[in-house]
Amino acid sequence: MSNESTKSRRSFLKKAIGTAIITGTAPSLLAKSSGKIIELKQRETPARSYAANDQVNVAVIGMGIMGFNNAETTVQIPGVKLVGACDLYTGRLERAKELYGKDLFTTKNYKEILDRKDIDAVIVATTDHWHDRITIDALNKGKHVYCEKPMVHKLEEGAEVIATQKKTGKVVQIGSQRVSSIVTAKAQELFESKVIGDLVIVEAFMDRHSSNGAWQYAIPTDAKAGTVDWDNFLGDAPKVAYDPVRFFRWRNYQDYGTGIAGDLFVHLFSALHTITSSKGPTRIYSSGGLRYWKDGRDVPDVVTGIYDYPETKQHSAFNLQTRVNFVDGSQSGEHIRLIGTDGVLTLGWGGVKVERHKISNIPTYGGWDSFETFTEAQQNEYKKWYQANYPQVKPAMIESDLEYKAPERYDANIDHHQNFYAGIREGKAIKEDALFGMRAAGPALASNKSYFEKKIITWDPETAVLAK
Repeated sequence: MSNESTKSRRSFLKKAIGTAIITGTAPSLLAKSSGKIIELKQRETPARSYAANDQVNVAVIGMGIMGFNNAETTVQIPGVKLVGACDLYTGRLERAKELYGKDLFTTKNYKEILDRKDIDAVIVATTDHWHDRITIDALNKGKHVYCEKPMVHKLEEGAEVIATQKKTGKVVQIGSQRVSSIVTAKAQELFESKVIGDLVIVEAFMDRHSSNGAWQYAIPTDAKAGTVDWDNFLGDAPKVAYDPVRFFRWRNYQDYGTGIAGDLFVHLFSALHTITSSKGPTRIYSSGGLRYWKDGRDVPDVVTGIYDYPETKQHSAFNLQTRVNFVDGSQSGEHIRLIGTDGVLTLGWGGVKVERHKISNIPTYGGWDSFETFTEAQQNEYKKWYQANYPQVKPAMIESDLEYKAPERYDANIDHHQNFYAGIREGKAIKEDALFGMRAAGPALASNKSYFEKKIITWDPETAVLAK
């Protein structure tokens, strides 16, 4: 190529880039960036005192990580008393007495909890494969139920839980605390205001990079047949010899847990469905693999998913992309990004950020465009035509960088538990009842079905069952 040709090419590209800057008159290029951070107002815990007959007595069934976490949260709610705890490992029952007093009723048999007349509600924080059975038994015994997510272990179990809640009229709250968060509420308000226009695509990821994050939980040195009720742990799972690894690291096994999708995708679905008032996707496909944590587990440590959400009265049709990676060397954390025609909402646990980038419907010319390929005469002619047809419009000035943050010590768990007890005492609407819980759990469990069966899954978000 001659020097003249090289110079001409460089000149062409330089002019093209320069023209893009000059003629790019879309409002987004001139929008101001405010960079404001606004602190959200925390909901106040009711200060009123409750009479003895207004007190809610609660027991926790399953005193693992989330069992103790829920116990600590629930005792902070006025008018609530922890009176019982159930677990299949002796050490956890002893620990519960250390923390909550020697008078705390403890047992390894959850039915003894349900038989007590002085217990009004139970928190189910067991392995996933016990969620449906204990929830149904508790409702039929007249107990209100707070059940950890996912609501069920298998897709076909959801219908009976929903039907039992409806039949008994008892309160059911599924434990995806993000549903009750002030951050999620602000994101919903922003979304409904159409600040980002029509929703087009959602990107959601929740990555980890540690052994604890990959569910390699500590195993006590006294874990043996005498301290662990292995037979009751197995329940309806396949009968295998006692294995403390399976007991304490149960999330790694399909027999007892629901893997990445059931543990973490559910958080993403429950938040997204709250923000958009969506009932769920209709088509689901996932892929992934076991890349690093090859410790005997039979679930993947990397999962990606693609979901089709149909248009509804509440939102436009959009696609969701999810990812969880337990081998994240970048330690990139997590977020949910709702990308619309006019901007983006980025949601984290502690805040939500809105960025406006409104697209112009006025065509431009120049830049990476065919304009520079025209003859000079045609370029001049085109400019005259453009100015006659598209007189310059002053672009709208918009605040494009606003962030709403929760107070430093804010805990969405408190709000979620408050909502549960307000439902029991005052009949207030529950944020995440059994139907909502299944609409969040269903796409997550269908992700597992897609991964293991290597096929697209169709889902009915209205009835929360597999589509026929």
